[in-house]
Amino acid sequence: MVRFHFSVFFGLLMLLPFDMLSQGASVPTTRYGSSVEARSQAVEETLARQWNELLLEAIRSDFARPTVHARNLFHTSIAMYDAHALYDAEDETVFLGKTWQGFECPLDTSLIDIPEDEALRKAAVETVMSYAVFRVLNHRFADSPGGIEVLFSFTNFMANLGYSPGYSSVNIAEGPAAIGNYLGEQLIAFGLQDGSNEANDYANQYYAAVNPDLELAGSGNPGLVDPNAWQPLAIPVFVDQSGNVLSETPDFQGAEWGSVLPFALSDTVLTEVERNGVTWPLYMDCGAPPYFGEGEEIGGLADAYAWGFSLVALWSAHLHPSDGVMMDIGPGNLGNLASTGPDSFEEMDTFYNWLEGGDFSEGHTENPATGAPYEDNIVPRGDYARVLAEFWADGPESETPPGHWFVLLNGVMDHPASTTKWMGEGEDLDPLKYTVRAYLTLGGAMHDAAISAWSHKGLYDYIRPVSAIRYMAELGQRSDASLPSYNPGGLPLVEGRIELVEAGDPLAAGGNEGKIKVWAWQGPDAIISPTWDEAEVGWILAEQWWPYQRPSFVTPPFAGYVSGHSTFSRAAAEILTAVTGSAYFPGGMGEFEVLQNQFLVFEDGPSQTLSLQWATYRDASDQCSLSRIWGGIHPPADDFPGRQLGLEVAEMTLNKVSSYFGGPVPCPLDIDGDGVVGATDLLETLSDFGEMGANLAGDVDGSGIVGVGDILELLASYGDSCE
Repeated sequence: MVRFHFSVFFGLLMLLPFDMLSQGASVPTTRYGSSVEARSQAVEETLARQWNELLLEAIRSDFARPTVHARNLFHTSIAMYDAHALYDAEDETVFLGKTWQGFECPLDTSLIDIPEDEALRKAAVETVMSYAVFRVLNHRFADSPGGIEVLFSFTNFMANLGYSPGYSSVNIAEGPAAIGNYLGEQLIAFGLQDGSNEANDYANQYYAAVNPDLELAGSGNPGLVDPNAWQPLAIPVFVDQSGNVLSETPDFQGAEWGSVLPFALSDTVLTEVERNGVTWPLYMDCGAPPYFGEGEEIGGLADAYAWGFSLVALWSAHLHPSDGVMMDIGPGNLGNLASTGPDSFEEMDTFYNWLEGGDFSEGHTENPATGAPYEDNIVPRGDYARVLAEFWADGPESETPPGHWFVLLNGVMDHPASTTKWMGEGEDLDPLKYTVRAYLTLGGAMHDAAISAWSHKGLYDYIRPVSAIRYMAELGQRSDASLPSYNPGGLPLVEGRIELVEAGDPLAAGGNEGKIKVWAWQGPDAIISPTWDEAEVGWILAEQWWPYQRPSFVTPPFAGYVSGHSTFSRAAAEILTAVTGSAYFPGGMGEFEVLQNQFLVFEDGPSQTLSLQWATYRDASDQCSLSRIWGGIHPPADDFPGRQLGLEVAEMTLNKVSSYFGGPVPCPLDIDGDGVVGATDLLETLSDFGEMGANLAGDVDGSGIVGVGDILELLASYGDSCE
C-alpha cells in the first residue's frame, strides 16, 4: 500500500474554507434591516464578540488542548463580564474586587468613576474589557506555535480601536485602561496558582502510563500490560488536530486537570481518591467503567467491555456509502431522545444500535416555529457517519470542542429570530450585556466540564478503542470454543462482520489463517491521496484495525473515560437552552451544509452535498456524542456518563451565575416559583402531559413535549430547594 501523503494533507487542511453555521440555509449571512434583525446584528458586532472571535482564531493556531482552551475561554469571559459588571447597576462582578477561590483581587471602588452618560459608560466598559482581554491573551499565547501572527492580531486590533497597546499602568486611579490592565494582571496571577501548572506548560507532575507504547505500524497489541488502562501511541510524526507537529509519542494531556480550581463545582460533589500514594480529585464520580472480563452479560456477550469495543469495530463498517444504506437524518426522524442515556453499562444495548449504528431516537413531530413537520433529509449513511466524525472532532476549524460551542452560540446570536431577552424572558437587554452574560455562563460550564471529565480521565485512566480492539483481536474469538483461536477474552464473532480468516481467504497469506478479520474502514494505508482517494470499507485483520482518523493523529493523547466531547456538548446544550429560553435552535432548526467532495479531510468526500440538521441543542449534543463512536474514539461506556456529567455541570453553572446576574435564580424544575420542587410543580406538569411545543412550563427537560422524562426529572429532584 502507498503511505499517506502528509504534504498533500497539510495543503488541503490549510485551504479548507470552513465557515461555521453561515453555510446553513437557516442562518443568513446578510446584514439585517428590521428591528429584530438589527438587534441581532448588534449582538454580532459587540466588542465582546469581536474579542471572542480573535480568541477562537488564536485557539485554531495553537496546540489542540481542550482543557487549556476551555480555561482560556472562561478567563477571557470573566474579563469581559467583569468589565461590564463594574459599571452596571444590576450585575455583580465575579472576580474584580472579590476573593474568588481563595484568591484576592482587591479594588478600591472610591477610585472608580462611573459616568452618568450612557455613551461614556459604554466607552469605559469597552476600554476596561479590551485592556484586560489583551493582557490575558498576550500572556496565554506568547509561546503558541502561531504566536507571532496571533500576537500581532491582538495588537493590531487594539490599535484599530484607538487604544495604546503599549500602555501598561495598573494604577486604577488613572482610569479604565489601567483598570483593564489591573484586571488582566490579576487574572494572569490567579491562573499561575489555580492548579493547572501553567508555569510549566500544563505538564503532568506525577502521572505515569501503565502500558508501554503501542506501535501502530505493527499488528495486535502484544506489549499491553493492563487491558483497562490508557496506552500511549507511538506515531512516527504526531500531528494534533490544529496541524501542529509534536513528539512521536505524546504524553497524557491533562491527566491532573481535576486539580484545577473550578467555577461552580462545589466540595459537596468532590471525592478525593488515593491511588499509588497520590490524591486524585474526582468530581461527580460516575463510577468505574466496564473492565476487561468483568461485569454482567449484555447483548449476549459476557461483559460490557467486549460489547462496547466490539460495537466501535462494527460501526466502522458504516464509513463508506458503497453499502447503499440510506437514512433520514432530518429532525423529523433523529433526535428528541427520551433520556440522557441508559441506566447502567449492562443496559447500553437498549440505547445504542449495536449493528446498524446510532441510537433509538424518534425525532420531532413538528417544527415548533413553523407548526409544520420537518422535511425528510435522506442521505447515505456512509456519508453521514464520516461527516459527523470530522465535523465534531474538534470543530470545523480546530477551535477544540469548547470553542466549537462558542462558535455555535455566536451563530445562534446572529440569527434574525434571536432576541437579547435573558433566558427568553423580560425586556431585551443591551446586546453587550447579553453577550457577556452568555459568554460567562457558557465559559464557566466549559471550564468545569473540562475539570469534571478530566478528573475521571486521570483517575480511571481508561483504555481507547484502538488499543482494546487490537488486543482482543490478537487473543482470538470468544464465541465458539470448538472453533480455532478461541479465547474467552477475544472478540465476538458476528456473521458478515467479524469472522475467522479461513483457508483460501485473501487475508490468509502470511500465516494469518485462524486470525480474526473485521468488515471495517480499511485505514489510512488504503488511501493514496486524501484529495481524491478513499479507503472504503472491506475485510481487514482486526489486529490492524484503525479508527477513522489520520495516521498522524489516530486518537487524542489522553484516556477515554469519560468522553470530553459528550461532557462539553451536553453542558453547552443545556446552557444554550437556558440562556436563549428555548430548547430549539432559532427558527426551529440549526443547519450546516457540507459540500460534495469538499469537506472531508481524512479522505475524499462526501459523495454528495448534504446538510447536518438539529432541532434542539440537545439533538446537536447527542449527535456529537455518536460521532465519537463512529470515529473510533470512544465506546458507548465513555459516552453516556459524559452526557450525564455535562447535564450536572450545566445545572450547577446556571445556579452559580444567577448569583451574579440581576433577576430570579433559574430553577426550571420549580415551575410554580416557590423555591422548592414539590407537589404543585408535579401537578402542573401532569396537567400538561402530552402537550407539544416551545416554552411549555411542564417541559422541564426541554424536549419539546411534556412526557415521562419530565415527570421522572421532577420525581428525582422532589423536595430539592432552588437556593
